[in-house]
Amino acid sequence: MINDYTVIQKVLHWLMAGIIMLDLFIAQKFGNYMEIADRLESRVDHSTMGLLVLTLFIIRLVLRMIYGAPKEDSTSPVWQVWMAKIAHGLLYVLMGLLVGSGLLTAVSATSSTEVFGIFDITLGRMNDEFFDFVRQFHEFFTEVMIVLVVIHVVAALYHQFIRRDNLLLKMLTFKRS
Repeated sequence: MINDYTVIQKVLHWLMAGIIMLDLFIAQKFGNYMEIADRLESRVDHSTMGLLVLTLFIIRLVLRMIYGAPKEDSTSPVWQVWMAKIAHGLLYVLMGLLVGSGLLTAVSATSSTEVFGIFDITLGRMNDEFFDFVRQFHEFFTEVMIVLVVIHVVAALYHQFIRRDNLLLKMLTFKRS
């Protein structure tokens, strides 16, 4: 088992983290009043970032299968090791559910959903009830993702400043240890 993530795995981690955080910020605007032009522009941004996250997620899964993950810290209590495994597993599952439900929402939208402001990915006017049904799951997965991201950040800060095991520093070091 390896001792550290590969450089590309770390780069993908931080790239995805940045895009997801920005996309979550954009998505939160949808709940507020917006002029139609702003809503459509935000939809283009949100759909584009969602497609980027989907692409990076697939690459990340492939790299995870090829390179695996670092071995667990033998000094951590067993319950922390299990919680970390569960949390990381949930993050992966939720990323898949979030981008999957987002893609399904986009293709079933009742008005055009452009990616990169260039091409429309909607399949045509679909059933409004189906769109609303899928969108409620996408919104729920978004809220759960926010909670998991907060837990992930708190756990990283705990490792860095309470346990002082340099886990965060290790994720910020882009060379093999």
